[in-house]
Amino acid sequence: MKKISILTPCYNEEGNVEELYKQVKAQFEALKDKYTYEHIFIDNASQDKTVEILKGIAAKDKNVKIIVNASNFGHIRSPFHGLKQCYGDAVMLMVADLQDPPELIPEFLTKWEEGHKVVVGVKNKSKENPIMYGIRKLFYTMVRKMSETPMIDNFTGFGLYDKTFVDVLRATDDPYPYMRGFVAEFGGDIATVYYTQPKREHGKTSNNFYKLYDMAMLGFVNHSKVPLRLAVFIGFAIAALSLAVALFYFIYKLCYWDSFQVGNAPLVIGLFFFSAVQLIFIGILGEYIGAIHTQVRKRPLVMEKERVNFEND
Repeated sequence: MKKISILTPCYNEEGNVEELYKQVKAQFEALKDKYTYEHIFIDNASQDKTVEILKGIAAKDKNVKIIVNASNFGHIRSPFHGLKQCYGDAVMLMVADLQDPPELIPEFLTKWEEGHKVVVGVKNKSKENPIMYGIRKLFYTMVRKMSETPMIDNFTGFGLYDKTFVDVLRATDDPYPYMRGFVAEFGGDIATVYYTQPKREHGKTSNNFYKLYDMAMLGFVNHSKVPLRLAVFIGFAIAALSLAVALFYFIYKLCYWDSFQVGNAPLVIGLFFFSAVQLIFIGILGEYIGAIHTQVRKRPLVMEKERVNFEND
């Protein structure tokens, strides 16, 4: 029988991990004639009882395996490291907060059996905060339009990946990978499963503004040179506009020498405007330099503290 690895990254999810475990187990109970499975939880140094709950589950069910990180290595590095530890015939990435519905597992497996190496979950509707959903949708649209690689709208990473694709990930030496872009670029013949994202029932999401911004900038830096080129284009445009305004003021002053007073307001406004534009594009340039700095250091993705139920692997 084929073996399926379910990978769940988690951080402070004490209210969700046990329910997720039960729902995944129920799905594979119905599929036990065709598949075996393992459910790997990679915990990013949770500060609550997440690890304690997982260890209690793992003591009773050897299908549950746990990787505990020595410290919090972030929302990008930890899941990617977890994917590299999965050796099933296919791997499913599923978050801990139950916003990736486990009942879709059979549909993902069906499309995989049809020959697709990658099956992605795309949320066409969401029960989360409509403002956040709108912001996320706007981000996906911007990345897709500015990217040199065709991106998948409303794809969060929830999906099934054949072992051949996971082997490619495993061979990738990237200390800060953009998983969504990697799937879009190297996924090949990708199948899609549409779903409505349910609302988080327990706990508080750890995806704060900084993490969302980090993900957004990572997408731009990894898959688009547009921001850099935009700086050049805007620079030329502002230079041309400044020259035109200067010429206009010069001619106007010549025509109305005694009555026209320029004043300090245009000078102050122009100074702050140009300063703001410069700071924005210095920041964009800094993001690209920061990405290069991250790459050249070649640090490991994570440092593990312990593993549970990996003894027979």
